[in-house]
Amino acid sequence: MAISLAAAGGASASEAGSSVVLVEEMTGAGAVTDTAAQWQVEGTDLGIMWDDGHGGVLTAFGDTFGDWSGDGGGGGDWRSNVLLRSTDTDLTDGMSFDWALEDAPGHAGEIIGSAKVPGEEHTTIPTAGIEIEGRQYLSYMSVREWGDPGQWWTNFAQLVYSDDGGQTWRSDGMSRWENDADGSSPLQMHAFVRDDGYLYVFGTPNGRFGAAHLARVAEDQVADQAAYEYFTGQGWSADPADLQPVVDPSVAELSVHRDAETGLWLMVYLNEDVDLVLRTATEPTGPWSEAQVLASSADYPGLYGGYVHPWSPSGELYLAMSLWGGYNVALMHAAYDADGQLVRPNLLADPSFERSTDLGADGPWQLTGTGGIDVSIADAKLGGQHFWLRDSQGAAELTQTVPVRPHTTYRLTCWLRTGGASGPGVLGARPAAGSGGELAVDFTDLEGWQQLSGTVDTGSADSLQVYISTTFDGGDRWVQGDDCSLVETAGDGGAAAGGVVGAGLLAGGLLLIRRRRT
Repeated sequence: MAISLAAAGGASASEAGSSVVLVEEMTGAGAVTDTAAQWQVEGTDLGIMWDDGHGGVLTAFGDTFGDWSGDGGGGGDWRSNVLLRSTDTDLTDGMSFDWALEDAPGHAGEIIGSAKVPGEEHTTIPTAGIEIEGRQYLSYMSVREWGDPGQWWTNFAQLVYSDDGGQTWRSDGMSRWENDADGSSPLQMHAFVRDDGYLYVFGTPNGRFGAAHLARVAEDQVADQAAYEYFTGQGWSADPADLQPVVDPSVAELSVHRDAETGLWLMVYLNEDVDLVLRTATEPTGPWSEAQVLASSADYPGLYGGYVHPWSPSGELYLAMSLWGGYNVALMHAAYDADGQLVRPNLLADPSFERSTDLGADGPWQLTGTGGIDVSIADAKLGGQHFWLRDSQGAAELTQTVPVRPHTTYRLTCWLRTGGASGPGVLGARPAAGSGGELAVDFTDLEGWQQLSGTVDTGSADSLQVYISTTFDGGDRWVQGDDCSLVETAGDGGAAAGGVVGAGLLAGGLLLIRRRRT
C-alpha cells in the first residue's frame, strides 16, 4: 500500500486564521469533474499544474487510488501518479478536467511507473512541471521509503519529457539529481518557473524540514546537467556544492509563481506549523518577505500541497490544496496587493468548523435551537467536520458576529445541504448594530452540497451578524453546512461569479447557487 506525502505530518497547527476560501473540489466523486467515475481517481493528492503551451493546463497528481479505503491515502487500484488536463478558463466556479493519460478506457494510468517496494523504490511522486518550446518537462522524486512524520528518503530527483502533449514520457538524456548517502541533497523536490530565457529550479531536500535552494539553466539546455548554475547567496556557481538557501527551514511541497503583470514572485509552501504560507520577492534570488498564512491546518487539518494554478490572474492565487483525511485535492482562492500582502481574507472565524467539537460557549459560532458539529470525514464537504441543525418542530439558528468596514460590499458564501422533511431556511447577514444592507438567501430543499452566496453593503454598520437559520414545520428535517466565508469584494459591486446555474435577486444581494458540473 502506498503512503503519500501527507504521511509526514506531525507538527501542531498554529492558531493563525486562514485567508483562503474554498472554490470547489478538484478530484474525487464530489469534484467539478467526477474523476472517480471518469478515470477511477477516487482518492489522490498534490496537483502540480503547468501551462502546456497548447491552450491547456496539465496537472500531475501523486499516489492515486481507484478504490480508496478512506481516511488518508490507501486502498486498491494504486497508481504512483496520474496526469489530467484542463482547458477550463473560468476558475471562479472550480476547475474541470477533460482528458487524462489513460492505460485503458476510463482508467488513468501512471505517468512514471515505480517498483512499489519499500526500501528500494516505494513510489514516484511528481513535484514540478513546465513547457518549453512545445516539450513538456516533469520532475519527480523516487521515494525509497517513508519514515517518521515529516521524514522520507529519496533515491534521486529525475526529469522526464514528453513531445506528444503528455501521452508518452521518456527520461533518456535528462538531468538527474542523486541523493546523498545521508539524504541531504538540497534539490530532491522541485518547483519550476520560466523567466528571461532561464528555467529557475527551486528545490528542497527530501522530507519536510529542509531549506529552499535555487538553481537555473538556459531554457535550451535543460537536459544538460552540466549547464546548471547554483545560487550561492551572492551569485551563481557551476558547482552544486556552493548552494546556499534562499529561504531557511522548514520549507515543504514548494510552489513558485511569477505574476507576469507586476513581476512579483510568489512562493507557497508548507511551514513548520503545518500551515500553508506565502512569501514574495521582486527577484527569484530574494530577499523573500516574511511568511503570511494562507491556510491554517487548524481550519483544514491534514492540509498540504498548495500548488499554484498557472492561469491565476494578477493579484489572485488559485491553489491546489490537498487534505490527508479526505485524501483529495481542492481549489482554493486568495488575493494579494501590488506589494504582495494578502488582502480580502475570510473574516469568519472557524469557517470550516474544525477548531472545536461543539457550538456556542466561548466559540465564534453561537447556536439557538438544536444543532452541533459532526466529526464524520465522509460527510463533510471538505476536511473532517461540519455543522448540523436538526429537529421536527420549532426553529434553529447559527450566528457569528464579525467586525466589518462601513460602506463596503462583502460576499457571504456557505456550502449547505438539507435532508428529511421539506422546510424553509435562510443564509443571511444583518447589521449587528446601526443601519445597513441586509442579505437573505432563501433555500428549501438542497440535494447534495450546494454553494449559496450573496452580497451585502454594510452601510453605516461596523459589524455584521452572519446567520444560517431553518424552521421545522413538522417531520424530521436537517440542515448541514461547511466552509463558509465572508470576504470583502474587489470593487465589482458584487458581480456574479462565472458558472452560475441558478440565480435570483433577493434582499440585499445576488444569490448564487453552484452545482457540480459533469
